[in-house]
Amino acid sequence: MTLLNFRRAAVSEGAVPDILPDILADFLRGASIEVTPRTAAGIADFRPLLPAGARVYIAHIDGTPIQDMVATARRLRDEGFAPMPHLPARLIRDRATLADWIARYRTEAGVSGALVLGGGRAQPVGDFDNAMQLLDTGLFDGFARLHVAGHPEGNRDIDPDGSDRMVMEALRLKQAFAARSDARMAIITQFCFDPAPVIAWADRLAADGIDLPIHIGVAGPARLQTLVKFAVACGVGPSIRVLQRRARDVTRLVLPFEPTAFLTTLAAHKAATPAFGIGSVHLFPLGGIAPTAAWLADHTKG
Repeated sequence: MTLLNFRRAAVSEGAVPDILPDILADFLRGASIEVTPRTAAGIADFRPLLPAGARVYIAHIDGTPIQDMVATARRLRDEGFAPMPHLPARLIRDRATLADWIARYRTEAGVSGALVLGGGRAQPVGDFDNAMQLLDTGLFDGFARLHVAGHPEGNRDIDPDGSDRMVMEALRLKQAFAARSDARMAIITQFCFDPAPVIAWADRLAADGIDLPIHIGVAGPARLQTLVKFAVACGVGPSIRVLQRRARDVTRLVLPFEPTAFLTTLAAHKAATPAFGIGSVHLFPLGGIAPTAAWLADHTKG
């Protein structure tokens, strides 16, 4: 089977020929995972679960105290990981609050990277509405990594008409910021289930001159009902059809949905098209941290 024929076959979830395990393993090396302070508290020790030095993003959910975020970052650093806390613009009251949070992350937890994003709150609590406003404060000078959000299937909160005009303009501004920043910049995307719109989106960014590395978001193994719930809540677009097709097959409803076929398709495309902009994977453990970590370990053996 050629890579081209494989990519066509593997779009159907579950169709993963045995010829490309090494390509998938290479694609997954360096993968990151996302936690919250609450979910992290349920893990006694991350070291048996994750590769040493892995990037672990800490989602800042509305209402989470900053001390819980900092404590989680410090715990992850102590266990040998690279904490990447979310800095959501709409949850930060003003410049002084942002400066305080950054100082606490740096001094108390040794944080040198962050995901800077708008945040899921509909209305801002204070002066900031989007990630560029945070970046333009200059308070992130000295950070080694600054990642920003991407939306392969659009973002109706930003572009209600579905045009993606504002989303693309925001990425152009972040590309320009990357050119004047010493930080390593990358795009972390919302989770997706269908490789076709992801490939089209990455190609569109490249054609538009946006060459920030893309870390594709993907849901770890989870029950179908769980994934549908999160997909609807997070505004996942066309690729939710992958879940809907699976839901029609009652023989598979009781089995966890895994991202193997989706990621193997992207890995094969990357192998055949080295210039393809997706170079890493970000795991959303919607079905639990331990099952997601076990899936990652199983597919990066060797």
